[in-house]
Amino acid sequence: MTIDRFVLAFAGFVVLTGVVMSQLHHVYWLGLTAFAGLNMFQAAFTGFCPLAMILKKFGMKPGCAFP
Repeated sequence: MTIDRFVLAFAGFVVLTGVVMSQLHHVYWLGLTAFAGLNMFQAAFTGFCPLAMILKKFGMKPGCAFP
């Protein structure tokens, strides 16, 4: 698995977790979904992703989006 795929999978997990928690507990959990969406949006334009940087330091194989 490359960094790109892991970042996308993790972002999807965070979004789904925020939506489910907002339905089960409190609507404020949608803030987690908004945070994940904003982070993905800015990473698309800047290429800066903290998770990708961490994964690269742990030796995960880079992909096209986060070399």
